[in-house]
Amino acid sequence: MAREREPRISRTPAPEQWPQLGGEIRGGRHVLPVRIYYEDTDFTGIVYHASFLRFMERGRTEYMRRIGAGHRDLFEQAASEAPGFGFVVRSMRIDYRKPAHMDDVLEIVTEPGDVKGASVSLLQRATREGEILVEAHVRVAFVAGGRARPIPKPLRIAMQADRGRASDTVDPPR
Repeated sequence: MAREREPRISRTPAPEQWPQLGGEIRGGRHVLPVRIYYEDTDFTGIVYHASFLRFMERGRTEYMRRIGAGHRDLFEQAASEAPGFGFVVRSMRIDYRKPAHMDDVLEIVTEPGDVKGASVSLLQRATREGEILVEAHVRVAFVAGGRARPIPKPLRIAMQADRGRASDTVDPPR
């Protein structure tokens, strides 16, 4: 009796396999749909403020994946050049304007701003039917070995290209 081969399972599905999971780029901005679940809310049924930080982290991650810079690929490519590298939030200015509730479907919009040597500024918004609920100005730094390092050139070029397609400009966080 011939032994059957176990199926090969990809560790990370490519965006084209599940396109709806990663959102999409529209006009230079990444848009990620997020449904609000019970676990995202506080005891009043309103989205807990820290949940928006998770949504925005997902937005930044999926934005990177959409421009061809998935975290796993970056880690593998940078392992020899910049061991121990990572992206860290350097600063975030966040404005909570209106609440979101269980079962709402939000769009997390990520717009690239200034791309400098070791950091990038982003504008992120949580919207519901076009209305801004939360807005954050985020500065993310590229670090390796505990120190700021220049953002790899291919990634910097991809982010700058998207910024050129976006119509608004992003003010850096203060």
